[in-house]
Amino acid sequence: MTRLTRAEAKARTRERLLDAAARVFAQKGLAGASVDEIAEAAGYSIGAVYSNFGSKEQLFVELLKEKANDRVIRAAEIMADAEPDEARRAFSQLVIEVADKDADFAPLQAEFWLYAVRNPELMETYAERMREPRDLLTELVGRSVPDPDRAGELSAIVIALFQGLVRMRRVDPDSVPDELFGRALRWLFTGAEADEEQK
Repeated sequence: MTRLTRAEAKARTRERLLDAAARVFAQKGLAGASVDEIAEAAGYSIGAVYSNFGSKEQLFVELLKEKANDRVIRAAEIMADAEPDEARRAFSQLVIEVADKDADFAPLQAEFWLYAVRNPELMETYAERMREPRDLLTELVGRSVPDPDRAGELSAIVIALFQGLVRMRRVDPDSVPDELFGRALRWLFTGAEADEEQK
């Protein structure tokens, strides 16, 4: 059996803590979950949580950032390898996968948004952690629009569409047909291009 390096062991511990935290937070909410429960679910001591994340809130914010980064990386892969129509279909499939198969994603986002609104001192921490995935998406969008200066606005709308459609599909799957996100992206980017042409 190969022994893990210290860095590999730390990365594995971090990953297991994040996985356990996703399950516990989704079931109990941020306020209802305890560091003890998360550590136990991951098979570690409470000290492992604090040494890797500092606090329960920091762990939660890091969890959201990781999940958001995963989605943006997937979006980058789609945009790199697909024609526009194929990419829209793949993006729609991403909404379906998250809504139908990642049962923790929407509750985690809703939970932390509520917690941050109720605890304004966390709002900036939340915003700061979410800037990295949003900036990555903005860079991707900037490559495919006539005016890269509008990419930040467009990426904000894409994120809002994605999150909103995931939540709607979790509650009422029939209200979000499989191709809806792809069509919404086409409408959004076609509208943005038309707006540029009118300038």
